[in-house]
Amino acid sequence: MFNYTMKDNCLAKKVILVTGAGSGIGRQAALTYAKLGATVILLGKTVQKLEQVYDEIIANGGAEPAIVPLDLKGATQQNYIDMSSTIAQQFGHLDGALLNASMLGELTPYTHIHQQIWDDTIKVNVTAQHLLSQALIPTMLKADNASLVFTSSGVGSKGRAYWGAYSVSKFATEGLMQVIADEYDESNLRVNAINPGATATAMRATAYPAEDQSTLATPEDIMPLYVYLMSDDSQNTTGQVIKAQ
Repeated sequence: MFNYTMKDNCLAKKVILVTGAGSGIGRQAALTYAKLGATVILLGKTVQKLEQVYDEIIANGGAEPAIVPLDLKGATQQNYIDMSSTIAQQFGHLDGALLNASMLGELTPYTHIHQQIWDDTIKVNVTAQHLLSQALIPTMLKADNASLVFTSSGVGSKGRAYWGAYSVSKFATEGLMQVIADEYDESNLRVNAINPGATATAMRATAYPAEDQSTLATPEDIMPLYVYLMSDDSQNTTGQVIKAQ
């Protein structure tokens, strides 16, 4: 997918929600979608970071984004329902949702996993994705071609020592994606997951503090797949976990 050609304005008139939009891959995705014509809804827990992305989109001549400050660890089902209702009222529909926000938790031997870390990681990486999807799908079905994209990991298809709750949560993410994709297979909603691979982000640096990030792909490098799955070119692609690298 490195070779997918991102055509100018290929996302024109689309409304796309990005979670974890304040930094890393989410930030780059939001900037890229806006550059290609989309109106972006920026969801994240740190308002200052979202405002910086907002300002950059405006400075680059993009459509005015919306900001949704929300911490997935503390958000309730009603928060997501209200957000989806507001999107429907303001925009009429939702063309795409990139569920990018995740929590790493801690890398530790399995028997040392702290219960609170386990609970928080599952809440952010699984329960929040489930509740978000439930709330957003009715609004996405109002679009002509809608794309729901989850975020997985290499440890979401093969368990790895010490990755504990994060690995388990990504297995669950892939399962959640497959269930929804199968259920909506005959609809206008396609559902997939991206495995971004080794990418230079703050989360990656936390997991691999000794790694030279200059040797890794940047968030910008992996954007072709992120754009492909939001564009109409992918309207027949569903139920897949696709590697960005």
